[in-house]
Amino acid sequence: MRRATIMCLIFVVTFAAPGMADNLLNLPLDDAALVSPQIKADSTYKTQGEASINIQTKWPAVVCLGQIDGLEVDNARLVYQAKVKSRLQGSAYLEMWVEVAGRGYFSRGLNDQANGDGGWKGIKTEFVLKKGQKATKVTLNLVINGVGQVWVDDAVLRKLPLK
Repeated sequence: MRRATIMCLIFVVTFAAPGMADNLLNLPLDDAALVSPQIKADSTYKTQGEASINIQTKWPAVVCLGQIDGLEVDNARLVYQAKVKSRLQGSAYLEMWVEVAGRGYFSRGLNDQANGDGGWKGIKTEFVLKKGQKATKVTLNLVINGVGQVWVDDAVLRKLPLK
């Protein structure tokens, strides 16, 4: 009898208790085509090499294009640049996350963006490391604020002397 009462209480608490969480969205992940962004190589549009990366997105997205660990760079300018072609309702820019002494800092190329329907355009963002500020890790992203397609090619991270 006691066991039946406990089972009944478990049922009520689990299934009938008011104020429990409601699912706002169930994601059917049976088909990768429903996920956004979609990323693929595209040999039709390129600026160098065999292909570019084509990113199609249904909503704003951040795409990590690369990361470098084990750096010991200071007293320099880090310049992240790429060539970008867009068919966007919105804009896209480069973002660089730099780890210095275990803390993350970022640089966003908000003044150098690809917008709308445009041909290949070089865009960049920079990060300045003073003497003693050692970068140990750098993450290179493309931020898409909008919907549509972006092609990325010839992405490079350079270390330049301070001016």
